[in-house]
Amino acid sequence: MTTMSAERTALRSLSAVAQARQAARAFLEALGQPAISPDKADTVVLVVSELVTNALRHGGGAYTLRLAAHPGTIEVAVEDPSPRPPRMRTPDLVDGTGGFGWHMVNDLAHHVVVTPGPEGGKTVCAFLPR
Repeated sequence: MTTMSAERTALRSLSAVAQARQAARAFLEALGQPAISPDKADTVVLVVSELVTNALRHGGGAYTLRLAAHPGTIEVAVEDPSPRPPRMRTPDLVDGTGGFGWHMVNDLAHHVVVTPGPEGGKTVCAFLPR
């Protein structure tokens, strides 16, 4: 198993999301070829982006990103300090205020788990096919 941990703290920053995407790409490249197809790599990066954005927007502005490669699966785990679990909501097509990301994560991952943290907070894990 190959694992990587990257911890970032930011306040609702676009650069924090970009850094998380960059960390995910670096992790996937470090797996070597042909560890994951380009399409599946893009899916992993998209899920990282959505989970980190949600952590920054709804989770108090700080997050920890962990990525792990298992046989047949890439695990994306994002921890944040908010105990509130993500929830499905109707996407806002008028004002564009969101509601799309959590649906997308659940559609792209073959399994999603939300685990409460021991001191509050939570970890959202998405398991994606390699």
